[in-house]
Formats: sequence, structure tokens, C-alpha cells
Amino acid sequence: MNDSLFYPIGVSGQRWGAAELAQWRACHVLQRSYAMDVLTSVDHLRDRFDVVPYGEVAYANARFPLMAIRSRNWQSSLPTVLLTGGVHGYETSGVHGALRFVQTQAASYAGRVNLLVVPCASPWAYERIQRWNFDAVDPNRSFRESSPAQESAALMRLIAPLRGQFAAHIDLHETTDTDESEYRPAVAARDGKPFEPCTIPDGFYLVDDAANPQPEFQQAIITAVERVTHIAPADAQGGIIDSPLVAHGVIEYEMLALGLCASITGARYTTTTEVYPDSPRATPEQCIAAQVAAVCAGLDFVCEMG
Repeated sequence: MNDSLFYPIGVSGQRWGAAELAQWRACHVLQRSYAMDVLTSVDHLRDRFDVVPYGEVAYANARFPLMAIRSRNWQSSLPTVLLTGGVHGYETSGVHGALRFVQTQAASYAGRVNLLVVPCASPWAYERIQRWNFDAVDPNRSFRESSPAQESAALMRLIAPLRGQFAAHIDLHETTDTDESEYRPAVAARDGKPFEPCTIPDGFYLVDDAANPQPEFQQAIITAVERVTHIAPADAQGGIIDSPLVAHGVIEYEMLALGLCASITGARYTTTTEVYPDSPRATPEQCIAAQVAAVCAGLDFVCEMG
């Protein structure tokens, strides 16, 4: 019997087993189409960019081909930049921001940078508007050797031949109200731990790498995004999501230790964007535009640094 006060699956204080995992899966039904929204958009780019299959995600009877978009006329003398979206499938503007950037802005960087773009790393979660994958594993805590997440392992295999060549990696995310109403309670229930409430920040912010902070790079992105949408202010404790602010709209995480996507390239310049789509001060279109602005500002910074 469920005696949890904060999540409808599982028993408070006990980790999930197979029955709870099956119950969780049954709650998350298909709500949108990866093939229609992502693969069709990628196909329309084939006349201007190379489209590279890099594996598939297979769960039960569902199989999802994974696609990356790559600059044509790749030049080893140019800086190489990785752009990722949809590592968390429910973070919509990350997926559509990556696609919008390629559709509208990427051509202007031809001959200046080599671009490798993965618009949707987690297709099963994208279709169900979920953070976790089919196995209730968070891909963005799974970028490590012997990864438990198919999505993370496939992306690491894609970039492995290029490790050491990347100048920058920009990983597009959102922080949503469901982080507090669904995700954090689900994590606590899954792991048999107490739920500890947190405050969702109202606005855009960035996560820098605590082991390799690049404040000028982060500031260039914040300055550009601030023209599109508002930047999250500090909370009552002077931080954002339990992390201290290190600059306007910037916090730091230990990316490699946490198994975060932005750690995989070894690039000098890395960042994780966080848009807030549930703000009364932002629209879905603004969120996509903010992601595009962040990417362009990051690329401009890399180009200027040579």
C-alpha cells in the first residue's frame, strides 16, 4: 500500500522495485511524435548539412533512430562546437531551440566553426514529456563510463573520435514547474528518500563548470539572452536551486562528477542553459528564441577568441 505523502507510486522510505517501475511507465503515455517533430525537421536540413545517424534507442517494442547534424566542409583548422538538446526530453525549447538555430543561424557560421548538433538526445522521453528514460534513469546524470542510459552512451560514442578537438559545448535545458511538482518527488520516491522542497527560479540562468569556470563566456551569453527574456534573480538564500550565484544568472556544478552532458567533450568553454517556460513573463516562442540567442552568443565568443 502506498503510504507516501508526496508521490503516488511506491512506499515511503523504500526504493522502487520492478512493480513500481512498471506502474511509473504506465503513467507516461505518448503525447507527441519524435518522428514528426524532430526527424522530419532534420530531414529538411539534408540539402545544407550532413545528417549523421549515431545509433538508436530501443525500449520494449519502440526503436528510435538517433540523428546528429554536422557542418559540411569540416575543417580541422576551425574550432569545433557541440550543441545538444533534449537530453531531458520534456525540456521542449532545448529540442526546438537547437533545430531553430540550425534552420536559421547555423549557415552564418560556415567557415568559422565546425558544428555538431544533436537536437534530441532522449526521444522516448521527448514523446512522453518526461525527464527520465524508459528505465527511470536520468540521462543527464549518466554521462560516465558504463552508462546506465542508452541515450548517454550513444552520445558519448558519437563524440569520442573528436574528444580533444572541441572548443565549446552548449547544452540546452529548461527548469520547469514540474521539476518541483513531479521530478523531485519522483526521485525521492524512487530512491526511498525524503522529499525536500526547493524553489523554482523565475527566469533564464546558466550552469558553469565548477572545475573549469569560464565567467567571460557565461557573461557573453547572459548579456545576449537578457535582450530576449529575463534573467533569474537570486532567491532568498542568495542562490538558484540551492546553489550560490557566482555572477548574474550563473551558478556552478561539478559537471564531470555529476555525470552531466556538458562534461563529455573536455572543451574549454561549456555551459548548460536553463530557460523557465512556465514564467508568466515568457512565452514558448521567447524560450526558443532565448536558446538560439544563447547559442549564437556562445559561438560568437568562441570565434572572437580564435
